[in-house]
Amino acid sequence: MQKKILVVDDSATVRQAVRIPLEKTDYLCIEAVDGRDALARLAAESVDLIITDINMPNLDGFGFIREARKLAGARFTPIIILTTESSEEMKKQGKAAGASGWIVKPFQADQLLKVIRLLVK
Repeated sequence: MQKKILVVDDSATVRQAVRIPLEKTDYLCIEAVDGRDALARLAAESVDLIITDINMPNLDGFGFIREARKLAGARFTPIIILTTESSEEMKKQGKAAGASGWIVKPFQADQLLKVIRLLVK
């Protein structure tokens, strides 16, 4: 069965850069433009993994992760933060919010796929 991944980023270019290699390896991608949009999508369907940016309008990545962790269907879903932020303080905030992993942009598709394969069984 095809695994579903929710990709959350306010940049259409980044969403496309993530979606293309994932779909080539038979993952189904669902896209959201910010944290609020992502929460609405999670309310409508379950996913196997979430990839989210931090710096977004309306609801940033940290807020989104905290809210997603309150949802029964996403409480244990792996969440990868994909962002330009790389400070240890930001990584600590991500972990405290409930993130499973952290990848810094720009990213390599094979690096992203490797992390996804470790988290999605």
